[in-house]
Formats: sequence, C-alpha cells, structure tokens
Amino acid sequence: MRAWFALTTGDYRGVIAAARAGAETAQHHSVAVQLAAQEAKAWARIGDRRQVEVALDKGRQLLEGMPYPENLDNHFVVDPAKFDFYAMDCYRLVGEDKLARTLAEEVLRAGTDFDGTERSPMRNAEARVTLGVTAAREGDLEQALIMGERALEGDRQSVPSLIMTSRELAAEMRRRYSSEPAAQDYLTRLRTLAEEKPGFLPR
Repeated sequence: MRAWFALTTGDYRGVIAAARAGAETAQHHSVAVQLAAQEAKAWARIGDRRQVEVALDKGRQLLEGMPYPENLDNHFVVDPAKFDFYAMDCYRLVGEDKLARTLAEEVLRAGTDFDGTERSPMRNAEARVTLGVTAAREGDLEQALIMGERALEGDRQSVPSLIMTSRELAAEMRRRYSSEPAAQDYLTRLRTLAEEKPGFLPR
C-alpha cells in the first residue's frame, strides 16, 4: 500500500524503496509480483527505460513460478491479465505505443464478458486512456477523445489512479490540440474530476 500511495502522489523514489522492501518480505507471495510492477511503473515515470524492463522481467519470472491464483478478487493477487495491465501502463509512459496499444486491447478483452458486461471497470478505464494516448500521438484526435471520455464514464472509479493515468492524455491534448474546442472540453471535465485531488494534473 505504501508503494501505491507513493505512486499516486508522485514520490517515485519512494515507490522503488517501498517495493524493494516489500519484495524482501514477501518473496514467495503474489504480492511480490505486484511490487515488481509498481517499481516498473515508478521507473517508467522517472523515464528509465532499462530499469522498467528489469522490473517487469522480475515480475514476469515471479509470476511464471507461481500457480494460477484461485481468488482473482483479492487485491493483492496478480494473474497474467493484471500483469498485462501493469505492463501496459509502463509501455505507454516510455512511448512504446505499439506494445501499449496491444496490451490495452488485451486488457479490454480480458476485462469484458461476452455480453459486454465489464468485469474489470478500472482496468478497462485505464486501457481506454492508453488507447486515447496512442491515438493522440498518431494524430487521431477524434479517437483520443472517444477513449478519454469513455474512461471517465465508469461507476467504480478509483479517482487518484484514473487521474494519474489521464494526465498523460491531458498532456498530449495540450501539446498537440490546444486550439481544438473538443480537446478543451475534455480537459475541463478532467480538471473538474481532479478538483478534490490537487497536484495530479498539470496546469
């Protein structure tokens, strides 16, 4: 929990320290996989591509050595689909758009039932933000806005996590589409969501 709180408040070195300390204590538990992923997320936000891969590889190796979890509803349990979700976040941050998009599509596939019911609404929301970011980088404002708006529609929103992810889409909107009214509308909606969590979005 300390690693996650540090991540959502921008204390990335704190994430790395907490993740490594936790992993020493829980070496043979699924939570060690989650901690490796949190460390990778922190390195991605710092911008160290090599350390991202080191941390992700550590998490993958740990995951492969564990039986498939019985209770996927346990927050501290990591299954392959959840690890794809973590890796998606990292690859989006370091600009590996093709990998990020492929993983986002897989996250949405795994997180949606055959009838369209969403089993993993927060993962799906962040996957849509990822698809929005990659679309924005490719010059497709319409698709970026569609994905960004859909990410904000879910009922079960973890606001700090969603805002943390959405600020990357906000940055792309500002950088590439600052004169577009539709982009400004999205940024206004996102800022409204962030009002109770100051510091998450760039001014």
